Amino acid sequence: MTLLVGRHVNKIDKKGRISVPKPFRDTFVAEGFSGVYVYPSIRFKAIEACGETYFRQLTQRLDDSLEMFSPEQDDLLIAILDNAHALSFDPEGRIVVPDELLEMAGISSEARFVGRVNFFQIWDPQSHEEHRHRGLDQARARGVTLPPRQIPSGES
Repeated sequence: MTLLVGRHVNKIDKKGRISVPKPFRDTFVAEGFSGVYVYPSIRFKAIEACGETYFRQLTQRLDDSLEMFSPEQDDLLIAILDNAHALSFDPEGRIVVPDELLEMAGISSEARFVGRVNFFQIWDPQSHEEHRHRGLDQARARGVTLPPRQIPSGES
């Protein structure tokens, strides 16, 4: 799977259609479903979108990682699955994101697509810009780094 990285801003047209960036779109079409699954981000005022493979992994983790019928599982099922939509690409690679998700994310005339390796987020461009700068400042202030890579014994 191609890594989803970078930022792209696209306008939302009068019919509510928005073009998914071609590098993102091509990744999902290769999976067999010519579209994306969208749902509200739990942590941010944004929309998350992914292909079928990642969405299946996500739903499996909801079953495997949490105690069956626990309040935590119920909350995540409601937050993600109750608000998820499978959106097909039109011939020009556009989708129509439901108004309820656009409103949740504060998106109106333009949307910023932000790659997150296996999925992407859709933000209001100004909100994302503030989030991006705040995240960089926080990472620097905390001295966040990746842990050293563990080399398996026998390798050098």
